[in-house]
Amino acid sequence: MTVRLDQIRQVLEEVLTWRFAADSIVSHWFRAHPKLGIRDRAEVAEVVYDVLRHLRRYRQLGESGVGNAVRRLAIQGAIAILGAEKVRPVLDVGELAWLDRIAQIEEQSLSLQVRSSLPDWLFDRLKDMPELEALTSALNTAAPLDIRVNPMKADRDEMLADLIKGNGVRHAPVATPYSPWGIRLKGRPAMNKWHQFEHGLIEVQDEGSQLLALLVGPKRGEMVIDFCAGAGGKTLLLGALMRSTGRLYAFDVSATRLAKAKPRFARSGLSNIVPVAIEHENDTRVRRLAGKAQRVLVDAPCSGVGTLRRNPDLKWRQSLQSLQELTALQTKILASASRCVAPGGRLVYATCSLLKEENQDQAELFLANHPDFELIDAAPILASRTNLHIEGPYLSLRPDVHGTDGFFAAIFERKKSATLKNTESEEIQTLESNSLAETENKIKISREDV
Repeated sequence: MTVRLDQIRQVLEEVLTWRFAADSIVSHWFRAHPKLGIRDRAEVAEVVYDVLRHLRRYRQLGESGVGNAVRRLAIQGAIAILGAEKVRPVLDVGELAWLDRIAQIEEQSLSLQVRSSLPDWLFDRLKDMPELEALTSALNTAAPLDIRVNPMKADRDEMLADLIKGNGVRHAPVATPYSPWGIRLKGRPAMNKWHQFEHGLIEVQDEGSQLLALLVGPKRGEMVIDFCAGAGGKTLLLGALMRSTGRLYAFDVSATRLAKAKPRFARSGLSNIVPVAIEHENDTRVRRLAGKAQRVLVDAPCSGVGTLRRNPDLKWRQSLQSLQELTALQTKILASASRCVAPGGRLVYATCSLLKEENQDQAELFLANHPDFELIDAAPILASRTNLHIEGPYLSLRPDVHGTDGFFAAIFERKKSATLKNTESEEIQTLESNSLAETENKIKISREDV
């Protein structure tokens, strides 16, 4: 335990610089310490993430202690995860006295900001939400692992039976309550070694994210754009629902993220995905698709507040300044993506945030600036495919209510009578055949490429 506390302290000292995402730092530290076993790694990671979830409270309680401040954080996290009976025997007299003192503090005597370990900027934005304490408690609780079947290759009931009998039995697999493709697992299985994963039968994807595909509602033979594709999770589900027909563009400004998605595309068995690394939201390759797509999904870059169960460091790495920068970027991305939507086509704007500035405010601003679009109620669309009943018109998911990450989505439809602007009319003209062929050859993915 003495060694374990020192390991936890070392990782925390790197994480608390906030230079990189916590998961990247933890992974890098593990690679630098290859002799650590699976159980050792799990204990270090779980304690580090517990400290990140409860950082503000642990820091305040740690102020009355002695010695290294980060070690005091490690001690509190280790007690919460590993148990006091394992930790106390290796502590010195001063540390034991400090623990005895803070044990006398009534938790309710602390402010809600401290109890819930939220920075002031974030608490100010959540404080008026209903059932706030339930929400903050859920955000500070580790999330289960959600996966989904590949509708092109597997049936959920059959996959559940397979997992229960085989490699998933220890993780108590159950069907997710809302998504028709989702399965929820306990713990953190090494799923990348499962044969179901290796053969593209299952993928990791939070249930809330899965529901976005129902809102997009892609059909066979359509042109669909995943405007911020990232690692391709939502792209894969959209492509499967299209039954690998039509054309599905996966846009992202990060060529690295798209490159990481290539093996996933290959495993899926889909042949209709066209990954395209763009320079920015107004890239020429975006403008060439003006007015052509029947469905466009914008899963916009956001604060990630809805994913704090999985990424608790985000609440400390984000700030008012970064939030303002993100909302400005969201506005620009949504406006640019909307140009790709054909008259009568659907545009879905989504975030994994709980904040009004990134969600309802963005939807209202978009409608005000784009009279050729109208808002579509998400409630009946979801009710027709799931047993999820929401008030609408937006999709708003909360971890304490729905058991998913926090998600928001708004559905817009371009009016069929809408007249494209002159610039869009020019861009919608068919590309020269040689230029189109050249572009497609550059971005086409094949099994051989992967």
